[in-house]
Amino acid sequence: MTATLTDAKYDEVTEALKDVMDPELGINVVDLGLIYDLAWDDENDALVIHMTLTSAGCPLTDVLEDQTAQALDSVVDRFRINWVWMPPWGPEKITDDGRDMMRALGFAI
Repeated sequence: MTATLTDAKYDEVTEALKDVMDPELGINVVDLGLIYDLAWDDENDALVIHMTLTSAGCPLTDVLEDQTAQALDSVVDRFRINWVWMPPWGPEKITDDGRDMMRALGFAI
């Protein structure tokens, strides 16, 4: 069974996940809008990250999982990523900060 994170824990996890960079774009997964939800798995005492990718065929899930483990090392003891494909990711999910980062890289957003 999953539970909602406290506001403080949600903010702490979100800030930590900003250290996880999309290997192709060099922008963090939070501002790219790749994090769909964060929850707590009471049964396994672990953070559950509902996350997607910019494309379902992306071969870099291992890289993102490794970066996530490093980013969350001092935040939670255990986590798992639930890869989500619906709804599909689209540029409308990018935050305002993410849009600024994309523009700085030369993308027209």
